[in-house]
Amino acid sequence: MAISLYDVSVGSMLQTVGAVSAFVEKGRAWCSEAGVDPDDVVESRLAADMFPFRFQLLSVVHHSINAIGGARAGVFGPPAPQDLDYAGLQALVADALARLKALSTDEVNALEGRDVVFKLGQSQIPFTAEGFLMSFSLPNLHFHAATAYDILRQKGAPLGKRDYLGAMKIRA
Repeated sequence: MAISLYDVSVGSMLQTVGAVSAFVEKGRAWCSEAGVDPDDVVESRLAADMFPFRFQLLSVVHHSINAIGGARAGVFGPPAPQDLDYAGLQALVADALARLKALSTDEVNALEGRDVVFKLGQSQIPFTAEGFLMSFSLPNLHFHAATAYDILRQKGAPLGKRDYLGAMKIRA
């Protein structure tokens, strides 16, 4: 069986962003039950020199649906800051998931071989679309998803490994 660019990129993104959407909702429910203000979680960090929960969720969106947009446009850069509360971040993740679900296999597979440049200030890193998605955006997506999960766990949300894994592609 051949595996397509859609399968390895969007397929993985759907699983991870879907899991993030679910564990962020589970975190919101825990906040309500535990009397924790979810907006306090938004600024939480694992370490003083790490970005907060807010940035982790913005980056999940950025390295999923926005990465597909970057591959289409041929250029990608860091995410723009957004000052969203917990509910706003939840909505952003839900929107990214819906937009990923709307992508067609053909439109993503058509990106293969295209040039994509990651720009950070004066630095530029050249990629092919598949190299960009597989070696840059997907690892970043997983890093930021895991960090958001870890922040919720650190705060006390009752999450487990299955919450992070999301909907696996199991054999029927």
